[in-house]
Amino acid sequence: MTNTFHTVTVESAAEAYVLSRGKAHFLSIAQAIRAIRTLMPACRATDRELEELLAVASFIHGVPVAFDAKTADVVEPRPHS
Repeated sequence: MTNTFHTVTVESAAEAYVLSRGKAHFLSIAQAIRAIRTLMPACRATDRELEELLAVASFIHGVPVAFDAKTADVVEPRPHS
C-alpha cells in the first residue's frame, strides 16, 4: 500500500481557514494566524504576509474580517529551526 501526501501551501491553508469560517459572523485575523502557525510551524511568512493572504481570501469568499492582529511593517524576528 502506498500513501499519497498532498503539499499544503500557506496560501491554501489561508483559504481553507477562511472557508471553514464562512458561517461565522467574521474572521479574526489574529486567530487565523495562530491557527496557521499551529498547522504549519515551519511557515516562513511574516504575520503581515499572512494577514494579507487572509484578507484577500476573505474578500474573495465574502467573509467579514476583524483586523485584530498586532502586525508591524518591520520584519519580525524568527527563531531558526
